[in-house]
Amino acid sequence: MLLRSRIAKREISQEAPVSWPRPDPRVGAAAVTLRQERSSVSRRLAYVVISVVFANYLGNAFIYVLLAGATPVRIVSSLACLLAIGYLQLRVFSRPSANLRSAKAYLALGAMALLVFAPVPFFGYAWGGMPGFLAGSALLVLPGRVRWLVFVGVAMANAATKVSSGITLGLLAYSMAATLVAGLVVYGLSRLPSQVLQLENARSELADLAVSQERLRFARDVHDLLGFSLSAITLKVELARKMIGDHTDRAVRELAEILGIARDALTDVRAVASSYRELSLADEIDSARSVLTAAGVAATIEMDHAELSPRSRTVLATVLREGVTNLLRHSNATRCSITVSGTGRMVSIDIVNDGTPTEAPTDHGSGLTNLATRTSAIGGSLLAKSFPDGTYRLRAEVPADPASEQPVSGPRPVGPSIPTRFAQVLLTAVVIGYGVMAAALATYSVPVGSAAFASAAVSSALIALLVLGVVSHPRVRTNSALGYAALAGLAVCVYVPQFVFHNPNLGGVPGFLAGSAALVLPRWFGWAGFVAVVAGQGVIQGVFGYPTADIAYGVMATMNHGLVLYALTRLRSMVTELHEAREELATAAVTQERLRFARDLHDLLGFSLSAITLKSELTHRLLTIDPGRARQELTEVLDISRQALADVRSVALSYRELSLNEETQSAQALLSAADIEVTVRIDACEELPTDVRVTLATVLREGVTNLLRHSKAERCEIVLSSSPRLVTMDIINDGIPTTERNSRNGSGIGNLTTRVCALGGSLDAGPTSERTFRLHAEIPLA
Repeated sequence: MLLRSRIAKREISQEAPVSWPRPDPRVGAAAVTLRQERSSVSRRLAYVVISVVFANYLGNAFIYVLLAGATPVRIVSSLACLLAIGYLQLRVFSRPSANLRSAKAYLALGAMALLVFAPVPFFGYAWGGMPGFLAGSALLVLPGRVRWLVFVGVAMANAATKVSSGITLGLLAYSMAATLVAGLVVYGLSRLPSQVLQLENARSELADLAVSQERLRFARDVHDLLGFSLSAITLKVELARKMIGDHTDRAVRELAEILGIARDALTDVRAVASSYRELSLADEIDSARSVLTAAGVAATIEMDHAELSPRSRTVLATVLREGVTNLLRHSNATRCSITVSGTGRMVSIDIVNDGTPTEAPTDHGSGLTNLATRTSAIGGSLLAKSFPDGTYRLRAEVPADPASEQPVSGPRPVGPSIPTRFAQVLLTAVVIGYGVMAAALATYSVPVGSAAFASAAVSSALIALLVLGVVSHPRVRTNSALGYAALAGLAVCVYVPQFVFHNPNLGGVPGFLAGSAALVLPRWFGWAGFVAVVAGQGVIQGVFGYPTADIAYGVMATMNHGLVLYALTRLRSMVTELHEAREELATAAVTQERLRFARDLHDLLGFSLSAITLKSELTHRLLTIDPGRARQELTEVLDISRQALADVRSVALSYRELSLNEETQSAQALLSAADIEVTVRIDACEELPTDVRVTLATVLREGVTNLLRHSKAERCEIVLSSSPRLVTMDIINDGIPTTERNSRNGSGIGNLTTRVCALGGSLDAGPTSERTFRLHAEIPLA
């Protein structure tokens, strides 16, 4: 008996140990940290730019209040109003977490309207820039079309307050355009941080969805590949058990087929876990003929088909597997015909039997939904129907050579990014708006229709084209020759009109040159160029003899325009980067799910299939010398195969809670069947947490499986010790592995390490000084 068990274990050990790739947790943590830092940087950049731009708007208004009359009352009252506007904008309207549809937001909008229009009689033209805050806040708070009506209404109201002062039509247009553009800037800079946050949440949901889709795919593969094998094993075990004694030769043949199916099923476990499996239609037909004959079903098989691509061949083989499995499970058929035909573009398989299913198959039971998904994926169709004459037909038709499957590196969300489109439209509107403002401002100092005005208009248009077509275009690399050429063109458009006509108001939008320098040039050179353009604009105005207030306005306007261009362009690109980063996270989530399924398949089914193989081999040897013992072993094989079927469903449903007591009894029975002297000492474990019990049961399964596969042990000791703070498990045997192997990479030890470490514990496996092999796991209970 000892010799027979050694032979059985040696045949099992010929199979290479399973080794699944284990992700480095440091890499995963670094990736998450990188994503968090990138998101944090984008939000911080938004807050900095918002604060500077809004401060410039408010500071510009305060300068003009001082120029109109710097009395203590005007200084204090204007500062109070400006600070209140800034507080409402930054702390209420621009916060990503703010509820802009709440009563508080509507009260804040009312307060903003009061702060914008009530001071106009006191401060006059100096307060002309404040309605932009109200226009932008209205877009943020009000719903639907109402917000756009209010947005335009605020701009018109601001222009109406200046009609009585007798300003020119050009300046009136400038005032209205300034309010509209400022409103868009306020809206955009306040909205983009929340858009980034919403995008993060959306991509996290997509990652979860990708995991769910991967679970469904694995469920189909587990059902289609392993369900058939385990059903066939169960059927053949029942038949072989009946044949023992009276038809020993037939029982021997059935046991040989059981061994072959069990070994193929182990291969299928690896195939499903590695996300690849190509079935042979010819092999599946031979297997179907054997299983149907064993079940007493008269089988007629005809094949006449064209050459099939591997994908079509695999789909038809899967349909055949599922059809035969359903026939055995859900009908009392006595005859079955299988026909594979087709000589043209399409090939079909028909499975017809005389046993209409006794119950309506469900999606989880019959797998017909899975088959329909597979056939439709390659351009085919599936039909399953019962007929009045009591026959049941399953027909699948697929292309002989379907279109090539596009490689997919990971799940990719469908459709463009809405926040990216929003940012691009907003940037375009702001750039065009600033260009219109620059042309309107030129009318303040030169007549419309003059060469100077034409130069200013052309300069503004060219600057807008260069900014939108090159500098801020998402598909153009700014740090390229084209980017540097665009920067040079901007400099020509800005400075040539100014120096030719000795008027700094004719250079279009100088701030766009500053923002473009920050975007195109290397980091520090870019910001140095930004500062140089901003300061240079003040110097130019001073050289041309402009007053201090105009110089301050020119410097702040140039700074604002540059920051707005830089911020909207960078935030748009950051939204795109986050979009891609979330796709990467979704792919990583799917990869982790694949590894989890691989572990579950190995830990649950690998044990069961190894036990089936071992016991079937023992039974094969016992048939002629001890039929009673052989029948007993087959009964245990039947129980194990039924439990393995339940495990298939557990893995497919992403749930499995092992029982430590059941695993202990199963391990003891299996080791005894292999003539290994086993000693078990288990402390009471009912009080252990569920996750600890399940992990220890998995360790026990894997330890016993590895012992049978990789050693020639004669004795084994299983010890579980529990204290209030710690629980330990030791599996010790006297069979050192015949070949040196990495205990961390082979036989699922790495998987066990991952599971144990997840509970704060540790796991070690290796030879001891007493020439034994020990698997030691300890888990804290604090």
